[in-house]
Amino acid sequence: MSKKESINKVRKRIRSKIKGSSECPRLAVFRSNSHIYAQIIDDVTGNTLVSCSTLDKEVKAIVSSTNSCEASTIVGEIIAKRSIQNKINSVNFDRGGRLYHGRVKALADAARKEGLNF
Repeated sequence: MSKKESINKVRKRIRSKIKGSSECPRLAVFRSNSHIYAQIIDDVTGNTLVSCSTLDKEVKAIVSSTNSCEASTIVGEIIAKRSIQNKINSVNFDRGGRLYHGRVKALADAARKEGLNF
């Protein structure tokens, strides 16, 4: 089994247990080799409520490298600020099949620090 197949298998298992609703949407994190993306999703309606990534202009202006823990921390802070502005205070965290360490953990810790509950 390749690494991609293994990640997809874990992602499926996580998604069977974590569902986002309008009261408590899902914070989905996708990490590629060069970028990190975060979305807050309402799975009932299928809408993305808030999103942020290292491709955003405000993130690119701050960081020098988009594949670092520093960039992930900034994305976590921005997604938390945007969600609180949209009156979303608590979410279910979906790590997207990746291990909870490194850039995924940096994003989650920064979001918690800015006031997002999960």
